[in-house]
Amino acid sequence: MKPFRCLVVVGAQWGDEGKGKIVDVLADRAAIIARYQGGANAGHTVHVGGEAFVLHQIPSGILHQGPRCLLGNGVVLDLEQFFPELDAIMARGIAAEPRIGISGRAHLLLEYHKRLDQASEQARGVARIGTTGKGIGPAYEDKIARTGVRVADLMDAERAHRLVAHATERANERLTRAGVAPMDPHQVADQVLKHRDRLLPLIVDTGREISRALERGEPVLLEGAQGALLDVDHGTYPFVTSSTTTAAGACTGVGIGPTRVEQVLGVVKAYTTRVGSGPLPTELAEPMQSRLRELGHEYGATTGRPRRCGWFDAVVVRYAAQVNGLTGLALTKLDVLDTLPEIRICTGYRARGHSYEIFPYDLRVLDHAEPEYETLPGWQTDTSGVRSHAGLPQAARAYLNRLEELTGVEIACVSVGTRREQIIER
Repeated sequence: MKPFRCLVVVGAQWGDEGKGKIVDVLADRAAIIARYQGGANAGHTVHVGGEAFVLHQIPSGILHQGPRCLLGNGVVLDLEQFFPELDAIMARGIAAEPRIGISGRAHLLLEYHKRLDQASEQARGVARIGTTGKGIGPAYEDKIARTGVRVADLMDAERAHRLVAHATERANERLTRAGVAPMDPHQVADQVLKHRDRLLPLIVDTGREISRALERGEPVLLEGAQGALLDVDHGTYPFVTSSTTTAAGACTGVGIGPTRVEQVLGVVKAYTTRVGSGPLPTELAEPMQSRLRELGHEYGATTGRPRRCGWFDAVVVRYAAQVNGLTGLALTKLDVLDTLPEIRICTGYRARGHSYEIFPYDLRVLDHAEPEYETLPGWQTDTSGVRSHAGLPQAARAYLNRLEELTGVEIACVSVGTRREQIIER
């Protein structure tokens, strides 16, 4: 891995690629780690010293003692999730709270957002998107509609109570139409304000703090949630999240200019997974799907839902490289493929008599896409103890080389297990 000044770590598939581990590996090289979008619908699982930590809102770097960890303005903050998560980390001996800062421009995700999310998803019936029900979409809807409540609004208690109560009344109109019982506006406001005294000391201007760190020559890591194919503009819309998951969102999501970013590391699995509805061209048939799911323990960290599994899709990663400007790849879960006699790579699609090497924006094409595969021999050797590229089996090295050729991006590091030390840097 090259040294970095300002590095964005972004998912380059449909999320769940292992960004949490990669950020954890890089964390002791950064002065600041900032999360730039999403909310508690994300789940980053990090294994340290035999313990598993599942982080939903707090940057993965919090598990190191040094870096400052920030939540940018692009995040939607669920206080009912955030503070219990913070307390759980501190109960395990990590001095987390003094190192956390939260943008005053970040929007609050409130209880009525969750109820609206669940009611909306239920109403879609068979056309469900597959949201986590955590309220992310409705929170971003309020932000764009300019009816949201920001972290900075809590600085004035009376104004905050009034804003939250009025926002709850507006939400109640929608809940009533959906057949969901309305909420007491004053109870919702009181629930938010109970966190005020603890939240206020954490409020910072993330853009200013990051800019000053960069001016001092201190390295900064910007951490995304979900993946490029779940981006609201560039993903498989409407089967996407409600924020900008790509590297460009890092700048707007923390408050710095695009010229500050020098490197973009795309995290990919050695195969492909997806949670929820939407296209997955390389999705495996049974029983291979279940076999790969069990080998990789592919269940959502936030919801526990089984992930859909498929072979590595080079079309997807080439597209992610384009929209993110990837300067390197971090490939995770190579060890999951250790026992397979052969491994396939999708190099393109066939749909309605046409070939596609570029990821199509038309879901009708994706609905009919048949992957074009290359088949490579497996290595059938345990790689979990390997710590150098040269130490990998020849067939594993050939697989990695082919992925680099097909995606056009150099693989900077390879993860061969869940633990922090199970990493191969190049």
